[in-house]
Amino acid sequence: MSHGPRSGLYAVSSALLAMSRQMEVRDVLKTIVASARELLDAEYAALGVPDDHGGFAQFVVDGVSDAQWKAIGPLPRQHGILAAMLHEQHPQRLADVREDPRFEGWPAAHPELSDFLGLPIRDGEETIGALFLANKRCPRTDGGCGFTEGDQELLGILAQHAAIALTNARLYERSRELTIAEERSRLAHELHDAVNQKLFSLRLTAQAAAALVDRDPARAKGELQEVARLAAEAGDELRAAVVELRPAALDEDGLSATLRTQIHVLDRAHAAHVTYASCGVRALPAAQEEAVLRVAQEALHNALRHAGAAHVDVHLGRRGRGAVLRVTDDGRGFDPRAVRRAGRHLGLVSMRDRASGVGGVLTVTSEPGKGTTVEMEVPGG
Repeated sequence: MSHGPRSGLYAVSSALLAMSRQMEVRDVLKTIVASARELLDAEYAALGVPDDHGGFAQFVVDGVSDAQWKAIGPLPRQHGILAAMLHEQHPQRLADVREDPRFEGWPAAHPELSDFLGLPIRDGEETIGALFLANKRCPRTDGGCGFTEGDQELLGILAQHAAIALTNARLYERSRELTIAEERSRLAHELHDAVNQKLFSLRLTAQAAAALVDRDPARAKGELQEVARLAAEAGDELRAAVVELRPAALDEDGLSATLRTQIHVLDRAHAAHVTYASCGVRALPAAQEEAVLRVAQEALHNALRHAGAAHVDVHLGRRGRGAVLRVTDDGRGFDPRAVRRAGRHLGLVSMRDRASGVGGVLTVTSEPGKGTTVEMEVPGG
């Protein structure tokens, strides 16, 4: 490497920090490959995650354009040098990969590789990936391998940290998938209980109206009015089930952890970026925690479903002995003076009732084209 000791250490530290900050598996893979290529001054770098069928579940490259990558064609199979890195624990450092007896060629559009350095990424006894570099930019003049023992040691350090970062990212994604599955299961159960009876009554009443429409139009009209009433009630209960239900996790995990979990689900499920932060929040009485959670759910629903927001930030902080919730979005906003029209549509009346019901105060700040901030303050117990 051309860096001095201090700048080289800084570069390694920056690369390791970049790996640890990524939470999505694909982003971790890209960061590992880009960091390895930059640190070891190589033209090309790649990382393959094997599947169980002789191929690669994921294969990330750096130094190859999108057009080149598309022209190369399908992902490689686990053969030749790649197979050696996956099935052996030792690094593969070669002066010219094309002269190795295990070399089996590559597609016509593939870049020409010469000097080569690769090694497995291992999590304990399991090989979870193969990382390799090719074409050192400053090759040795004696005809030997462009990559040195020092490069090999550095790549080994990167591979160890890559294993940690990749394992953590997989665990994080798995946790989010489980959370989404749990939320879907809970919601399906709650929807069934809350709405099923109303829908059954609605169907019977509609059948009665159909039977009466010819022989007793007046009674049929009355039955149709009942259909309209039941449909409205079913709609209200459906909305309550989706937006306002108290999750079982609230009793066990508390307000902040429950909010964090639900916001992770929303961030995963919507195109908008939804973030959450909390600071110094103490436990509140159960009624207050439920009210804060339901106001947060309503405000998030508005931001994601009605406001067309690209970013939604949720903050829960301590204020005196109580707490303050703030939900801010960059959506289309509205005119707060048109409360009678917008209030019912956005559930503002319901949110204010929930806040006042636990001794709190709700403040809504908005302007057309400039987003909305919903703030709820509740006193301590």
